[in-house]
Parts: sequence; C-alpha cells; structure tokens
Amino acid sequence: MSNGVPKAALYYYDRSIWSSAPLLALEEKGYGADEVDLKEVDLSKGENFAPSFLRLNPHATVPTLVVPLHNTLEPEIESRYKAIQDTKSIVEFLDKSRSPQSRTHTTSSAPAPALTPATIAFNTASNKVIDLLHSEAADPNAFRYFNARDDAALSALSKEVLPSLIAKKDALNSYIKANETAEVRVSEKTVKFWEAKKLASDGILAVLQYGETPSDQLDSEAQAKRSEYFKVATSAWAGLGEVLLQLHKEFIGPYVLGDQLSLPDLHLAAWLARIVKLAGGTVSDDGDTITKKLEAHIGGSFKLPEDFNVAEARRRAGLPAGSAQPTDSQSRIAAFWDAMKERPSWKKVYADGLH
Repeated sequence: MSNGVPKAALYYYDRSIWSSAPLLALEEKGYGADEVDLKEVDLSKGENFAPSFLRLNPHATVPTLVVPLHNTLEPEIESRYKAIQDTKSIVEFLDKSRSPQSRTHTTSSAPAPALTPATIAFNTASNKVIDLLHSEAADPNAFRYFNARDDAALSALSKEVLPSLIAKKDALNSYIKANETAEVRVSEKTVKFWEAKKLASDGILAVLQYGETPSDQLDSEAQAKRSEYFKVATSAWAGLGEVLLQLHKEFIGPYVLGDQLSLPDLHLAAWLARIVKLAGGTVSDDGDTITKKLEAHIGGSFKLPEDFNVAEARRRAGLPAGSAQPTDSQSRIAAFWDAMKERPSWKKVYADGLH
C-alpha cells in the first residue's frame, strides 16, 4: 500500500471498547505500521457527531474503516472509497485483506494467520459468541454509565464520566446551533439525529449531575430518578452474569474455538477488558483474580464454573505451566484472560491499562 497507492483509514478512539477489536486484529494479522492510517476521533469531545464524520458513518460510531475500492488500488486511478461501519465487518475485512492470497499492496513481511473459522460448525459458534457480545444485554457502554448501585459508587462514577457527558452535550448543541445560523448546512435527518442523541444523554445526566449529593439531600423528583437508576443498574449487572454463563457454555478454551486464536477472540478480548475494568480489575491481574472481581461486582451468589484444568489451559495456549498443579482448575474466562494477556497484540493495545 505504498508508493502513492491509497490506503485504508481506521477511525478509532483509544478509549473506545470496540475500537480495540480492529486494533488487536491489525497486530494479530501482521499489518505494517504504514499500511493503515489511524485517525483518532475523540468521543469525549463529541467529534463523532461532526458533519464531516457523519458523512463517513451516519451512526456516529467508531470504529469505522474507510477502504479504497477494489478496482482503485493503482496509483494512477482516482481513488474511490467505501466505509465499513460495524466492528464485526471491519475485523472480518482486516482478516481477509492480508493473507498469502490477498492482492493488496502489503509492505509487511510478518505472518498473516487466518482468523476466520475453518468449518461451518466453528463459524456458527463464532457468530453466536460475537452476536452475544454485541447484544443489548451485553452492551459494555451501557454498563459504564450504570456502574453504581449505591450513593458512594454513584459519587465516584459521576466524577469519572460527567465531564465527557457534558462535553458531548455541548458539542451536540454547538452543531445544532451552527446549522441554525447557517455556519454549516446539514439535512433535517442529521438535525433530528443530533437532537435524539442529546435527548438520550439527558436521562443519565439528570442522575449523574447530582451524583455527589447524598440521597437524603435530594428533592423527591431527584430521589425517584436515582432510585430508578439503581434498579436499572442492579438488573443490568445481574443480566451480565447470565451473559457470562452463556459465554462459558459456548467456548472451548482457552480460546473461544480451542487452541488457536480466531475472530471471536478479538471481540471477547475487547469486551472483557472493559467489563473487568468496570469491576475494578487491572491489566496486571491474572485470570483467577479477574474472575473473583467479576463475581464480587455482579454480586449475589453469582459464580463462574471452575471446570477447566489450569495446566491443560496453559499447555493449549503455549504457556509454561508455572506453579499449576495437575488438579488445579479455573473458569474458562480466567483461562482466556491468561492466554490473551500474554499475546503481543494485547500488550500493545492495553499498554496504558484497560479501557
């Protein structure tokens, strides 16, 4: 992709959970640093709602991958592009676009292992896991905003997320005003999109803006909103327990489809990193530690089955057995975490900690 040939551009945000999946894919597939342009879109400032970005992705989401069309890979042809707007399609594209059979202009000499499942059965299992991770019940962005079930946790959460929520609302207001004063011209559909996004953020803002105020100092309306917020948060985290149990049933271990890394692992790694962070975990924690933190954060009697042999898990992942005894067992989530955190791709994407 050098010598003037148009390159793909990945629009991402380094704190975005789903941006991490294609970033992991770039490393696992061996793309060279010069083969894909990385263009950051700062979600904390509402840059994803800018008219220029909405022309690439009207859903205002990252990641977004803009790629040259197949018949415009020659430098003398005027470039034409298409935008791939969902994480699953982006990761699949990155997998297929770098292989011994690909006709793209690759500069890297690194291996390009195939990540797409090789059989119909594995492909079905892969899709099932990916669809689960991207379902409403598993939405990691929702858990970020509903990660408090008492006054103390709400106070801490409001300090963390309120600035970006306010910045997002301010950005939406500025775009709407710029259209009204003719500084920019957008369609009525775009204006309605901005207004809908602003309205959606008002609900959570109504709770978090008073997050540092004790419940007994709130008026009756604010108390009611906080009470409803806690109910939603409690229900959401209980539902996450069900999601984790479904995941446990679906993957073989230590990776989703067994010994080899494949497409669903990139989604699971990105998703789990965010969930673990919300549960108080850190990038240095091992699998057993993050399991305990997840169980404690979900609460109640939630427990992940510990039915995977530790020594076997480490053998399959190509890791030394260490101090693991022949009878030691752990959850499959723990085995997956231990396998992923040793990969160079993980160490690069999460070099500055979980997000």
